[in-house]
Amino acid sequence: MAGKPRSPGRSRKQSPGRGRKSENQNSGDKEILYGYHSVFEALKAGRREFESIMLYENRSDKRVQAVADLAGRKQVTVQTLTGEELDRMAGFGRHQGIAARVSAFPVQSTSALLKQIEARIEPFFILILESIEDPQNTGALIRTALCAGVDYIVMPKDRCALPSAGVSRSSAGAMEHAPIFLATNLSVLIRDLKTYGAWVSGLDAGADKGLYEADFTGNLALVVGGEHTGLRPGVRNACDFILSIPMETHITSLNASVAGGIAMFEARRQRLGLNS
Repeated sequence: MAGKPRSPGRSRKQSPGRGRKSENQNSGDKEILYGYHSVFEALKAGRREFESIMLYENRSDKRVQAVADLAGRKQVTVQTLTGEELDRMAGFGRHQGIAARVSAFPVQSTSALLKQIEARIEPFFILILESIEDPQNTGALIRTALCAGVDYIVMPKDRCALPSAGVSRSSAGAMEHAPIFLATNLSVLIRDLKTYGAWVSGLDAGADKGLYEADFTGNLALVVGGEHTGLRPGVRNACDFILSIPMETHITSLNASVAGGIAMFEARRQRLGLNS
């Protein structure tokens, strides 16, 4: 059963979604995670395969010990390396004396997403990141999404910062717990989501309708556009509503992760039934 329609008289036709083949998008390639939060949260999440964890031989503190203890419980091999070896392994990023060789992050297909929302009874909340190219913005949006009660996160396969060690670090490890799906064509996905009762709102600084005029209850897909291009025409036209955040200065736009965060928590406020 698909999620409940947003309100009486405004429900969309629901598609059974049969015949779609679910695909796991995990490439199986190895990558290097680095930094305490990324490695520790990946261990906790248990979604990646760990080949080994590397710790700085001359560092001993609570964080290093916490990683070593959890690795021991998970039966993951732990090695000690010199600072120079860790620097090279982490590409000279801020590794905090901790790195790990792990499998690729397990993203899912949009076929899997549609099957999951078909089985839902409660209304769903989907965040769509449209051409977000900065890993810092992507990481921040993912972390905020989990805090704001987003059920699913969708990214296009092209022209975006895909789940990576850098995005995991920018999210302070939150990415390791996030349900992330990759779409070949966002416009097509948006049309599919509408058959499951979703109302789709895109953020754009030039919109006529304000964020606080929108109804974010019910089945919701929120689209956050790229840092430089905003919403591309095909995606913009596929949205039901285009919304902007009211401003009180001559500055006309916000950073993508800030704008997305404001919108997600406005949606959360409404979905919790809280008064302004």
